[in-house]
Amino acid sequence: MSLEAFADSRSLSLGVELELQIVNHHDYDLSESSKDLLRLLERHKLPGKVTPEITEAMIEICTGVCSSHAEVLAQLRETRDALVGCADQLNIGLCGGGTHPFQDWSQRRIFDRPRFLEVSALYGYLSKQFTIFGQHVHIGCPGPDQALVLLHGLSRFIPHLIALSASSPFVQGTDTSFHSARLNSVFAFPLSGRAPFVTRWDDFGVYFDKMARTGVVKSMKDFYWDIRPKPEYGTIEVRVLDTPLTIEKAAALAGYIQCLARWLRIERPFEPAEDDYLPYTFNRFQACRFGLDGNFVDPSTGEHRRLRDDIEASLQTLEIHAMELGAEEALRFIRAELAGSGNDASWLREVQARENLLPEVVRQQCLRWAGRPI
Repeated sequence: MSLEAFADSRSLSLGVELELQIVNHHDYDLSESSKDLLRLLERHKLPGKVTPEITEAMIEICTGVCSSHAEVLAQLRETRDALVGCADQLNIGLCGGGTHPFQDWSQRRIFDRPRFLEVSALYGYLSKQFTIFGQHVHIGCPGPDQALVLLHGLSRFIPHLIALSASSPFVQGTDTSFHSARLNSVFAFPLSGRAPFVTRWDDFGVYFDKMARTGVVKSMKDFYWDIRPKPEYGTIEVRVLDTPLTIEKAAALAGYIQCLARWLRIERPFEPAEDDYLPYTFNRFQACRFGLDGNFVDPSTGEHRRLRDDIEASLQTLEIHAMELGAEEALRFIRAELAGSGNDASWLREVQARENLLPEVVRQQCLRWAGRPI
C-alpha cells in the first residue's frame, strides 16, 4: 500500500478533535453508553461530527475546518450543548480529563467497528487500557514538504503543550504523581513517540513504503506519533494534549498552536535538525511528570529552563501573530491559567484534596464540561 497524496488545504486552518468520557450519575464510573448517545444525536445538525471511539464509554467530537480560535470555540460550544442535552435525556454525564480517575480498564467493551476490533486483536489488553482521552489539533499546510518542516518545528514545543493540557493525574484510583499519566499508556504502543526526521515528502514516502513492506503498517493511522502528517486532510496532527476540562481551554490550546505554526512558518526562528531530538524524550518526561514546573532543555543551546517560564516567553513572542490570527483571547486564557491553578491536573488534585472522594471529582468535572456552576 502506497502513501496517499497530500491533499490541498488552507494554510494555518484549524481542526480540533476531543475524546470525552461518558459516565453514569450513580457513582460517576464510566458508562458504556456511546451507542445510545450517538443515536439521540442523529436528530441534531452539527457544525462538525461526533463519532465513536475504541471503547463504548468514549466519544469523539470533531469540528469542521476552522480559520480562527473564535470559530473553533463557537463550533465546540454548539456541539457541546447538543451533546449535554442528549446526555441529560439518558441520565448520563460527559466530562473532559485525560484519564478517568478510578475506572477499571478490564470492564471496558470494544466498540463494534472493524478498525477497533482489528486494533483489539493486535494489541490485546492495551486496547482496553487505551480508554484514555486526548485532544488532537490539525493545522493546514500549503504542501507536504512544508508540513514536514512544520512538524519538526512544532516538536520543540511538545513539552509545552503536554504541560499546558495535562489533566490525567489519577489512574485506577491512585494519584500517579504525574500531571499527564495518559501519555504513559500511549507510549506502550510500538509505533508511538516521534516521527522520523525527514523534511521532504518524497523521502517520507520512501520511509512509509519500507514500513508497509514489513507489514507493520497499512496507513498513517497505524502511527501513534506525537505529531503525524495527515495527507488525506492536508494537515499535520498534534496528538499529545490531554482532553481539557472545558471547551474554552480546548479552543485556547488550538489557538496557541496556530500562533506557533504561523511564527515558525513566517519568521523561521530556527532550522529543524535531527539533533533537536536529543533532549526530546527527557523534555517529554519532564512535562508529563512535573507539568509546568518541569525542566525544558533548549535543543539549540543546552540551556535548562522551567517550562512555565518558557511558555510565558513564547506568549510574548507570539503576540503579533495572535493579532494577525484573531487569537488574542486564546493567549489571554493561557496567561490567566498560568497565573492561577496552572493546569487541569492541578485543579483535579485540589478538588480531591478538598473532597477526598474521586466520584465527587468526576461530578465536578461534568459540571465544568457542561459550563454549569459547581
